[in-house]
Amino acid sequence: MRTFHRLPRTLAITIPLTAIVATSACATSASDETATTSTPVAAAAAPAPIDGAANGVVTQNRLGIAPAQAAAQAALARCQADGLGSVTVSVVDRAGNVQAMLRGDNAAQHTVEAARQKAYTAAAFGANTSDLSERAKGDGATVADLPGTLFLAGGVSVKSAGASIAGIGVGGAPDGMKDQACAAAGLDAIAGALG
Repeated sequence: MRTFHRLPRTLAITIPLTAIVATSACATSASDETATTSTPVAAAAAPAPIDGAANGVVTQNRLGIAPAQAAAQAALARCQADGLGSVTVSVVDRAGNVQAMLRGDNAAQHTVEAARQKAYTAAAFGANTSDLSERAKGDGATVADLPGTLFLAGGVSVKSAGASIAGIGVGGAPDGMKDQACAAAGLDAIAGALG
């Protein structure tokens, strides 16, 4: 059974329009053809598939719901054991979509967004946010200006086969490194499932 995927409307219009423009730009009149010398042109080779995307579809790994929940629960449990129950834990995929979130008792509202942004920053950059904080410093524009990111300690990258597939972020502890210790406990809880 074949499945067909529709292109977004913008692409569906843009691609044929691009082909028409390219074709008309390459067309020559009969008088132009006689004025130019004929040079054989090699057919353009198709680009080599990248990441095994021979059929034009790219797959991306992400955590399943069970490990995402386990990571969030382990991170919150670590914070509670350390007397830091007023935190929020967020587990996101590489695109920043929330897969699991737990808000501790009495966690303030700002911890929800802080945890999500720390998790996304770690996932997108493939590194712990404490290691990335130096990139956010400096005069003028820095990576800290990227929407949805937060370059404060408390986010850890989740990797499988060397590639970042998710992030675990914790927000609400009085010290970002305490947030990060909780997030690391979440990662430790699922390390065996990552392959």
